[in-house]
Amino acid sequence: MPELRKDPIVGRWVIIADERAKRPDDFRSAASPGTDPAICPFCEGHEDRTPPEILAYRDHGSRPNGTGWRIRVVPNRFPALKIEGNLNKRGDGIYDMMAGIGAHEVIIESPRHEVSMATLPEENIREVLWVYRDRLVDLKKDNRLVYGMLFKNVREGGGASLEHTHSQLIVTPIVPISVWEEMTGALEFFNYRGRCIYCDMNQQEIAVEKRIVLDSPHFTAFCPYASRFPFETWIVPKSHASHFENIPKPGVDDLGHVLHQVLNKLELALDNPSYNYIIHTAPFDQPELPHYHWHIEVIPRLTRIAGFEWGSGFYINPVPPEHAAAFLREVEVDTPAPAHPAFHRTGGRVTAEASKA
Repeated sequence: MPELRKDPIVGRWVIIADERAKRPDDFRSAASPGTDPAICPFCEGHEDRTPPEILAYRDHGSRPNGTGWRIRVVPNRFPALKIEGNLNKRGDGIYDMMAGIGAHEVIIESPRHEVSMATLPEENIREVLWVYRDRLVDLKKDNRLVYGMLFKNVREGGGASLEHTHSQLIVTPIVPISVWEEMTGALEFFNYRGRCIYCDMNQQEIAVEKRIVLDSPHFTAFCPYASRFPFETWIVPKSHASHFENIPKPGVDDLGHVLHQVLNKLELALDNPSYNYIIHTAPFDQPELPHYHWHIEVIPRLTRIAGFEWGSGFYINPVPPEHAAAFLREVEVDTPAPAHPAFHRTGGRVTAEASKA
């Protein structure tokens, strides 16, 4: 069983998960560049090579854990946290610890051996976003769990151990310290100004235009003023909302387009870099917050974090965000017609509808 241990100096929790020590040998042998789809456990037809699915968006009449799916969610084979058991919070001398209770899931975004989300049709990306929402809504019902972090690791430099396009969800029984710091800073601004800092940032970025990458009806994509990394890009809703899982259908529709465009711009401009994206959202146990605003941070892995950064907390970014945004704005992205049947949601479920010529 994994353990959560608290650093008594800065209050940071660390997951001690010794079972994940097996992961590099088991996964990297199948994740070398140019993995043969014949051995990829995430490809359609290889459902027996993953744990049983938790959720899948499937074609009508297809059977669980078989072919005919569009997106599958499965438990991670080497979870950082496990769903079974009690928290068992306790002390160990001056230290605090608890059992490593939580959830660790993999969202397989395509049955085909695609290695980049940017190559997926926008409708496919929208379905991925609906899956994100569905999993957060479901896990939010477990009162042991407090925070759900959705993230994507792309290519080896981004920490991906399998090249088939996928993202992950780790749900923890505590709020991660970086999220807590972000929420605390937003609350301090709100207490001083009476406004959400993310709403203010959106308005200012749209007004000055220098760091805008893409402006859509519901979202603003921009390189943040104090970007930590070259070409770091945030996607921020224009309407205030603190919880991603409350996103409405027009938001999902627009976000599918924006995310598709941003990822394609980064891949085209930077020659398919490794990158990560993370959805920052409010904790499960909080009501709608007037001071916090969910958003997505996309971080290309173009520079390395070394001793100075680790020791000081400073970041050295050699590309001004104004230059990065101007470069990305000029990248033209073709939006191909959907290659799959049209899908729509009814009653909270996704159904397939054959396209009519």
